[in-house]
Amino acid sequence: MLTVDFELEIDADMVLRGQGADPEVVRKRRPGLVELAERAIELGQVVYSPQVIHRSLRTLGLRHTMLDLEGGFTLSGERVAQYLGPSQQVHLVVCTIGDGVEKRCSELYSSDPALSLALDGFGTVAVDALTSAVCQRLVDEAAAEGFQTSIPLSPGMIGWELGAGQSELFAALQPDPAVVRLTPSFQMVPRKSASFVVGAGVQMDGSREACQYCSAVETCRYRDGHCHQP
Repeated sequence: MLTVDFELEIDADMVLRGQGADPEVVRKRRPGLVELAERAIELGQVVYSPQVIHRSLRTLGLRHTMLDLEGGFTLSGERVAQYLGPSQQVHLVVCTIGDGVEKRCSELYSSDPALSLALDGFGTVAVDALTSAVCQRLVDEAAAEGFQTSIPLSPGMIGWELGAGQSELFAALQPDPAVVRLTPSFQMVPRKSASFVVGAGVQMDGSREACQYCSAVETCRYRDGHCHQP
């Protein structure tokens, strides 16, 4: 696992966005929801457990849309070939905040549904913040070695089929099922988890944004420039 030795900076506006709300509008019309978001942050920071499973593998070559990795592992897909083909190594990552937030949301829902929803928003933002911090660390470490990095690629984005991507990524990472596991439909448990890969090398091109290939690009609540997703 990658040591999580950094603070996740989360504020009320981020939690409101995590609930699909516009913070500016909320502050004008329903300021009580801002206080609720702040309560959710305090509670969430007690019950969440950020963890990062990370593995770095050398790339051995590209065969059409299949990238061969050391250890006999592969990554396959149109977007994989496009962005990871020139890489010299690939970082495979799963981030999770554990199931503490989900459990607390369920416990609160009957007695305080508003706080439960705000806490769920906190969980969404916490995963986003964790993945963003990990991506930045990978960029910084690559730069120190004279490498550039690709955009982060996540299974399920356009050009990388969810089932194949998750299966290949989890096969290489082999995370402890007690920390994070895949369902038969290739969803991660705990739900507040994210998986992605980043390529590194001397001829990488990370100039395009991952949002271009996200299946939710037309409806995403982060399209205003506040996206923390890989």
